[in-house]
Amino acid sequence: MTEIEKQKLSNGKKIAIAIVTVIVLVGAYFALNFYKVYFSPNVTENQKYLYIKTGSTYDYFLEELKKRDMLKSVSSFATAAEKMNLSANLKPGRYRLKKGMTNRTLINLIKAGNQEPVKLKFQNIRKKENFAAYLASNLEADSLSFISVLDSTDLITKYGFNQDNIYAMFIPNTYEMYWNVSPVDFFERMHKEYDKFWNAGRKQKAASLNLTPAQVYTLASIVDAEALYDKEMPIIAGLYLNRLNKGILLQADPTVIFANNDFTVKRVTGKLLQVQSLYNTYKYAGLPPGPIMMPSISAIDAVLNRQENNYIYMCAKEDFSGYHNFAETKAQHEINAKKYREALNKKNIFR
Repeated sequence: MTEIEKQKLSNGKKIAIAIVTVIVLVGAYFALNFYKVYFSPNVTENQKYLYIKTGSTYDYFLEELKKRDMLKSVSSFATAAEKMNLSANLKPGRYRLKKGMTNRTLINLIKAGNQEPVKLKFQNIRKKENFAAYLASNLEADSLSFISVLDSTDLITKYGFNQDNIYAMFIPNTYEMYWNVSPVDFFERMHKEYDKFWNAGRKQKAASLNLTPAQVYTLASIVDAEALYDKEMPIIAGLYLNRLNKGILLQADPTVIFANNDFTVKRVTGKLLQVQSLYNTYKYAGLPPGPIMMPSISAIDAVLNRQENNYIYMCAKEDFSGYHNFAETKAQHEINAKKYREALNKKNIFR
């Protein structure tokens, strides 16, 4: 082989090596890009959840991603999203973000609509507007949307409630539901929970007391407001049922506080007792039109399993322990009440 031929062979090898090198480099470049777009960790730890609002457009969604600083690279996410057709499969909801999550994992999560449910825990909420505000702070819909459903005559009457006692449909507990649940769907879910709670056994116990489930709930709201300790609830429930059965005014201080819409009151006296309201059980006989708060399940069951006693009167103990002195007679009650009044006066509590 001549020198010229050797030179040509050498040059050919160099060219071949160069071509292979270019191909490898180009391949590596595209492989690296492919990895970055689909499999490289891209989610930061700046946000715990990604919220996609109902009706959001894809462009709006991308703009929100840029604002929220959730991703290291929004452009790589957009590239992956386009290839994986996210724009046609954008599902609203609340998605849990984990540090180091890849674009591919996040996109598949959204396309599948695999949300992390919200845990709602409610109890002791006083008014519908407070309840609506609580729901709005945890779910997508605003408080006005929830209020409009709670005040919807058609929906309320459909389930046998009215404007005053609709609160009785909501059994305090912890519930899991999706962030973007509609107010109507939330309402219907709660009615299913109500039906589950009011099983045959509980309904039978309510009937034996000559009370409807809604009335039990209303009485439970008073019992819960009076009792600091669960173990006193059945005693207090028995006392109020005694009053109801004898036609005696309930004279429950928490109902007066509710009627005055002033929850700073520690001592119910004088002017407060004169408020003209069906919730003022010092003026109007029987149960108020509806609950004064959202009672605990313990309070509801305390009414259904009330202690059978002869108590007619109760008064907070003068030691401010949160417990009560109970009495069967007016004379004994006056002794207990005098002790408590004197204790309040010593502490300069007059309202």
